[in-house]
Amino acid sequence: MPKISYYTTPRGDCPFQTFLDGSTEKVKAKFFKLMTILEDKGADLRRPYADFLRDGIWELRVGFGGDQYRALYFFRDAKDIIVTHGIIKKSDKVPPPEIDRALRCKADYLRRKEPGQPRD
Repeated sequence: MPKISYYTTPRGDCPFQTFLDGSTEKVKAKFFKLMTILEDKGADLRRPYADFLRDGIWELRVGFGGDQYRALYFFRDAKDIIVTHGIIKKSDKVPPPEIDRALRCKADYLRRKEPGQPRD
């Protein structure tokens, strides 16, 4: 069964935790409920709860009060899901710079956690 972890920067900051800290209790509860389902289903979790974006980056989808919240994540392997950060989506699609940010987090994570990975 996969396990969810939050990405932390080399300085120890956790972008997703910061995002959650600024969210309402109901939004937090919805994310935690979906994360439980994500841990159970892994990559088999699909719309309306999760969707593949590109280049190994996925989104966990929460709607509340007319706003669309997203947690971006990737699979390290079959056992690890790493949540990079969260956003409030303002357009139909997740903005490409947010996906690029998740890709940079993924590259940093793999570089620090898996010795021998190529450096950018």
